Amino acid sequence: MTSILADSSKSMKTDRNTYVGNRFVCVKNPHLNSMDEDILYHLDLGTKTHNLPAMFGDVKFVCVRGSSNRMKAFAFIRKELGLEGSEEDMQDICTGTDRYCMYKTGPVLSINHGMGIPSISIMLHELIKLLYYAKCYDVTIIRIGTSGGIGIEPGSIVITDTAVDSFFKPQFEQIILDTVVTQNTELDKELAEELLKCSKEVPDFPTLIGHTMCTYDFYEGQGRLDGALCSFSNEKKLDYLQRAYKTGIRNIEMESSVFAAMCGLCGLKAAVVCVTLLNRLECDQINLPREVLLEYQQHPQKLISIFIKKRLGRYNPK
Repeated sequence: MTSILADSSKSMKTDRNTYVGNRFVCVKNPHLNSMDEDILYHLDLGTKTHNLPAMFGDVKFVCVRGSSNRMKAFAFIRKELGLEGSEEDMQDICTGTDRYCMYKTGPVLSINHGMGIPSISIMLHELIKLLYYAKCYDVTIIRIGTSGGIGIEPGSIVITDTAVDSFFKPQFEQIILDTVVTQNTELDKELAEELLKCSKEVPDFPTLIGHTMCTYDFYEGQGRLDGALCSFSNEKKLDYLQRAYKTGIRNIEMESSVFAAMCGLCGLKAAVVCVTLLNRLECDQINLPREVLLEYQQHPQKLISIFIKKRLGRYNPK
């Protein structure tokens, strides 16, 4: 197999993306031009069956998260933004499929992505095409999630500057046909700093910028000793995690690398904001009380709520 480095500076698609003043979502697939219809199968949407510009043309913020239940919980942003309606009024746009759930609140679109690189990759392909067909521009997309911390306290928020692989390299490798394609995984630095500044409004929990390691597995791939299989010692595990910490890695999850790569290639300003549920230098299992875990999961949502309200000019600190 050969290996190439994808060039994210060249877009294959483009009349719309050259408009001055607006940063349109782009796609990098010339074959889409010749398609009479595009069925976004996993979202239960399509270019002929739905008026995508009317449904989604005003979207400015996209929040993606693993669990469908957590995603609906994020609908509290409706109340935070002072929009009419309640959680009971929220309708799942993807109701015809059991793969993903999607909710829209004003300019905010919320969708879950499942667990791991394959699941979020499928969702992102169809989400990005949706935003493209809807003629969306100046869109900010944020992955909100949970993670395992390295050398930091549970409940801390990590804003990712760069997603790295299991070798601590800032890249995402994907096999396309029989070629290994390597893509850049840096996230928008200005956006990360803006989010960090917003975190000063919620001093109840620590927030920092750091590298995030993205793995293909929750157990051995993250150096856990408690899976059905384990081929290494506790000493080797700790050595690995301590080396990761020294390179600037502060948390581990399973989606950030492909998220960073795809968003970068398609002109989306993107961020990853994850709360840590444990310190992996101390333990492998998540054993905190359920109410504490639920509180921790609210931390990123509170931060993103403040960020969106500030962007929309609706933030009034108490």
